[in-house]
Amino acid sequence: MRNAEGKIIYIGKAKKLKNRVSQYFGSQNRHPEKVLRMVSNVKDFDYILCDSEFEALVLECSLIKQYRPKYNILLKDDKGYQYIRITKGDWPDFEAVKRKEDDGAKYLGPYTSSYSVTQAVERAKKVFMLPTCRLVFPRDIGKSRPCLNYHIGICSAPCAGRISQQEYCENFSRALRYLEGGGEESISDLTKEMNQAADELDFERAARIRDRIAALRRVAEKQKVVCATVPFQDVFGFADNGKECCVSVMSINEGALYGTQSFFFESGERKEELLASFVTEFYSIPGQKIPPQITVGFLPEGDELLEKWLSDQAGRQVRFHLPQRGDRLGLREMADKNAAEHLLHREVGAKRASAPVEELGKLLGMKSPPEYIEAYDISNTAGAENVAAMVVFRDGKPLKKAYRYFRIKGFDGQNDTASMKEVIERRLDEYLKLSGNGETEGFARLPDLILLDGGAGQLSAALEVMDGRGIDVPAYGMVKDDRHKTRAIVSESGEIEIKRTRAVFTLVSSIQDEVHRSAVGYHHKRMNKKTFSSSLLEIEGIGETRAKALLKELRTLTAVKNASVEELAAVKGMNKAAARRIYDFYHAEK
Repeated sequence: MRNAEGKIIYIGKAKKLKNRVSQYFGSQNRHPEKVLRMVSNVKDFDYILCDSEFEALVLECSLIKQYRPKYNILLKDDKGYQYIRITKGDWPDFEAVKRKEDDGAKYLGPYTSSYSVTQAVERAKKVFMLPTCRLVFPRDIGKSRPCLNYHIGICSAPCAGRISQQEYCENFSRALRYLEGGGEESISDLTKEMNQAADELDFERAARIRDRIAALRRVAEKQKVVCATVPFQDVFGFADNGKECCVSVMSINEGALYGTQSFFFESGERKEELLASFVTEFYSIPGQKIPPQITVGFLPEGDELLEKWLSDQAGRQVRFHLPQRGDRLGLREMADKNAAEHLLHREVGAKRASAPVEELGKLLGMKSPPEYIEAYDISNTAGAENVAAMVVFRDGKPLKKAYRYFRIKGFDGQNDTASMKEVIERRLDEYLKLSGNGETEGFARLPDLILLDGGAGQLSAALEVMDGRGIDVPAYGMVKDDRHKTRAIVSESGEIEIKRTRAVFTLVSSIQDEVHRSAVGYHHKRMNKKTFSSSLLEIEGIGETRAKALLKELRTLTAVKNASVEELAAVKGMNKAAARRIYDFYHAEK
């Protein structure tokens, strides 16, 4: 389904297309809020005929992954994944990181549970006595005494030369096998190595390996065994409070609980349909392991098709299981309790966050609490690089994806009132342009309240702009005291005291601090770019990316000026022609 701009906003499958479309467009009054919003934005739809239901399921998963439609269930993007970064060299190392870089290192992952990755890395380093410090080897060998970790037996102290490079690499390889294969596989491999060492009469080495095996078994004993009958499975819990629902996933590996995750969705769809969408999205995450059994409290819609699709993805048989008794029923009930607890915690947190918003609405005499607040601030240095920031708070919390930044274009010099007027004009003109397209996010929606970092002058300019466009949104200024701390809210008729209402004071202070920080940060970024443009960026063919690469490699602008054509061309992203232009630019006077 597409909106007025032709953008895909929903992808679905159906045995009978006419019936499915009629469900969406023939009974609007019975739809939940989410579906009503989607239907109101649909202007057209395409369809593809498939030979079977299974083919339709595979195509649906593929298209959702490609287009990421707004109204389909979408889980974490790549920024939420965790990786294990493995360095190269004679003394390799590994660590848990949040993103994958193009730095020549090897990466394991992605993994969806950051807690599990962090725990696994810490456990592997502890068991195989690898250092957790930031020392670099061989550079730092012999420069310090062993730390406490060596004395308590969880580090082999390469910093003090207590272990050879060969033995260190052996321990590193074992730790890597542990991370990739798990504890049971590592114990099996180490047992073979120990027996081989004993056969070769290398009893000292066999004893060291025996200690590693004992350490791995101690770690396994400390992990809570929750289900020995099905050692590898995912358990799904479900809870719904009428507004939101939560799916909680407990991952069981080697009979022990090694990770839990919770996902929240807007209520409205049937739970069987929602679970089916969740399963396809969850197991489409890169690196997500598919267990042979998925324990659920109810079967997802099209469970047989999903089992076939999961089996194809995993390369072995995968089944949904509805437990009736025993340990697996207890696990499923535990997952349901976790989902309900997370939902309750989220609901209580939302109420706690919305309380100051409600008090702010009452203080300002508004009919309803301002759930969506926009705040604006201006920043410049004596009129240079005059910019503005717009931050958004939804339900009392920053909504960073909605932040926007402006460069003041209407005039040169310093005039905060005129700058604020220009920013509000541009923001409202964007709203008027987008409001007829069915969009409901970003500039396409009006806020419930506008707050301006400034006094009566900025407020008057903003109100004048809104009056001229026939837009009625409550607007107020935020003023500070001599110590640059929030003092009061400014209205058309004067100042409104907020210090007596603690919750309101805290909320307004946090909004004013955040918009000020954002405006100043953007201003500094523009100033830094201007510094670039004064020199490197003036050269034809040299953009910000190449300029940053040059300064990263050669460290200073002076070094860039003094570098030869060959040295410049050797920098990543450069070529001989660009290097020659840089050289000629800085040596023209000579």
